[in-house]
Amino acid sequence: MKQRATFNSKLGLLMAAVGSAVGLGNIWRFPCEAGEHGGGAFLIVYIFCVLILGTVVMLAEFFIGRASQKDSVGAFKTLAPKNTAWKILGYNGVVAAFLIFGFYSVISGWTLEYMYQSAAGNLNAGSVAEFTENFGNFTSDAFRPVLWVLVFTLIVHAVVLSGVKKGIERASKIMMPVLFVILTILCVRSLMLPNAVEGLKFFFTPDFDKITSTVVLSALGQAFFSVSVGMGCMITYASYFKKSINMPRTTVSVVTLDTLVAILAGVIIFPAVASFGISPSQGPTLVFVTLPNIFQQMPFGSLWAFIFFMLLAIAALTSIISLHEVATAYLHEQHKMSRFKAATIVSSCGFVLGVICSLSFGVLSHFKIFGATIFDLLDFVTANLMLPIGGMFICIFVGWFVNKKVLKNELTNNGTLKFGLFSVFVFLTKYVAPIIIALVCLKQLGLF
Repeated sequence: MKQRATFNSKLGLLMAAVGSAVGLGNIWRFPCEAGEHGGGAFLIVYIFCVLILGTVVMLAEFFIGRASQKDSVGAFKTLAPKNTAWKILGYNGVVAAFLIFGFYSVISGWTLEYMYQSAAGNLNAGSVAEFTENFGNFTSDAFRPVLWVLVFTLIVHAVVLSGVKKGIERASKIMMPVLFVILTILCVRSLMLPNAVEGLKFFFTPDFDKITSTVVLSALGQAFFSVSVGMGCMITYASYFKKSINMPRTTVSVVTLDTLVAILAGVIIFPAVASFGISPSQGPTLVFVTLPNIFQQMPFGSLWAFIFFMLLAIAALTSIISLHEVATAYLHEQHKMSRFKAATIVSSCGFVLGVICSLSFGVLSHFKIFGATIFDLLDFVTANLMLPIGGMFICIFVGWFVNKKVLKNELTNNGTLKFGLFSVFVFLTKYVAPIIIALVCLKQLGLF
């Protein structure tokens, strides 16, 4: 029997897991959420939530992956062979990962377009209205966005095709340090802006009067989606962990670094928007309209814009690689395909889905399902239904149905590691996390 691939080093698996968690949501969605919900007040609640919710669900997924040494579907078949209904959770993760791969590649392609425009010096002049018009013209175009989707898909395909060690691990060990270097450079540049202190005060000074139920639920939602759980990525990556890996420590490290990226993104965004009197709660337009306008008002604006969009591209790339790997591992292991064939099918089908999602901003913008474009529908279904429901039932599975002796042996490497918080972890997994995730899901659906 062929030995299952594993990550070659602790650094490699850490960088791969952090890369999966870190994405565009850390760099622009987090600052937008913080801007809308009180800055420092939101940050305090977010950190608390990510420590409670993010670590619990991630560690539960790590357990499922390493204990089974299987893909997302095979994991539940292995751990619950008599109750085959649990494998639906695995299929939920595979489908969610594939759908997100499809529409996420569209936004990722936008980052490559803006890298190109920055390098060409096309973002160094123009009003906000002109930037808005250019952004609209680009996203509705039937050719250029699709071209970038193809480029992005081919890059991801090449990495996944190379395998776990030579592809995913090697790419992560290069891209993640580069990402942190770029983050640091942009933080230093942002802190040199005229009103940087005001932006930092807003971000780091909590006004506890602003902490409402809406702020708490928004922070919970951001914490859950930020750490890349509920979509099979962490289960799949953990299946490549060696048995000697300290999973509780790895979980804390991944969550800490993921949170650090979000905070550093805030340090970049808030001083910039404070210096130019702009609201940070503008969604995608903040990244593709407002910030380019800010960059062009700085010395060497094109350079800073290029570095920023390179940061976004790297963050997007590391996340999409993990999404691709979820579907590839499923086809490779459950349908006995070669990695080449499995990766090629995922890339081809993902590209087609990406093209459809891209065209939903243009020629397919009038084609709507339940009043939403294809892009918006996939975004809503995955973020508001598939991910939270998947995460909730993963906690229920680990908390209620997994033998606690098996769970403890896996988390302590058969008793060779200390894990004094095991009872706390089980309590949070059984009761707290499922309830919290259910509330987040209801809130996202507008039912709470």
